[in-house]
Amino acid sequence: MENNISLILTLSLLIWISPFVSRVIRIPTPPVEILLGSVFAYLGFIGHHEYFDLVAEVGFLYLMFLAGMEVNLKQILSSSREIIRKAIIFLTLMGILSVLFGWFFNLSIIVTISLPLVSIGLLASLSKIYGKDTEWLKLAFIVGILGEIVSIAMLTTLEAASLVGFGLELFIKIIYLIAFLYSTIFLYRLLRLIFWWYPELKKTIIPNFDTADQDIRLAISLFFIMIVVMLQLGLELALGAFIAGVAISAFFHHEKGLEEKVSSFGFGILVPIFFIHVGSSFDLASLGTEGIITGALLITTLMIIIRLLSAFVLKNIYGSKNALLVAFSLSMPLTLLVAVATIGYNAELIDLLSYYQLILASLLQILISMIAIKLLSKNLN
Repeated sequence: MENNISLILTLSLLIWISPFVSRVIRIPTPPVEILLGSVFAYLGFIGHHEYFDLVAEVGFLYLMFLAGMEVNLKQILSSSREIIRKAIIFLTLMGILSVLFGWFFNLSIIVTISLPLVSIGLLASLSKIYGKDTEWLKLAFIVGILGEIVSIAMLTTLEAASLVGFGLELFIKIIYLIAFLYSTIFLYRLLRLIFWWYPELKKTIIPNFDTADQDIRLAISLFFIMIVVMLQLGLELALGAFIAGVAISAFFHHEKGLEEKVSSFGFGILVPIFFIHVGSSFDLASLGTEGIITGALLITTLMIIIRLLSAFVLKNIYGSKNALLVAFSLSMPLTLLVAVATIGYNAELIDLLSYYQLILASLLQILISMIAIKLLSKNLN
């Protein structure tokens, strides 16, 4: 009982003081929450608890939901073929460079798979800081969405392979994933047609004068429905949460009040708990173990270099500095990197040393990338 009370009080304190610490040391809030989580876990104030793990998992999924809400699907679908083509080339180059670096440095399969991962979860945090209409962020979302889909497909395949092996069941999982994506596209086109013929339906679903908070009820309901669908299909939950956010953005983008409500709830409690949990999962005492820091620095350096080299193809769109900002903004696949490390360790594909290297690398990437983005964006402005 005392441990529960201590955990609740510590989390409450960290959620409250994180923005103040962020302003004092001039580092964005997410990495501050991760660092505080690590420090307070090391001091013994934060420990393992099933409810803490559960709420953190919901926080991660909610972050993916918020990332989906930041996506302007209409803008992406109307993007020029040149931008889409260069985004695909960017992702392809990342994959090629990852394989080459993995072979050259004799990295394990799990670490090599981790190098090109892309997650737009933290882009939601960046858009809150720098504004989602910023040129480099709009481009980062376009590239990031394509990369996210590929990364989640890789994660789903890896997770299924670790559970059922490379056999018929894995093939069935991949078929489920492809069928789900095609079904999502079909439903999007169908709903767009329905709302085009009957635009008043939107006002019926979310009235102008809403006294029962129907807007946020719809958003949260869709969030959990998509998670249940993914659970039933045995697919990655993050994909369902992300698509739920995209759906809200696509059909109810005019509801600015809804976006503020959902965002405030997420960044006010659920997302900070997730970041604190990530920090607490890393044992600071392990920093003294030989190979952890050097290995993490190698992984971090390779992931950033891969993106900087690949960003060369983007420089003709909005300029070199914006291309660099896109590269750094996509250098923080925190959520997927932690997921891959966990799957690899549980499946005994990597040892504890490699697991800690990946976790530490995920934290270092955020610190380095966030600081680089802050300096570059200030210089750009």
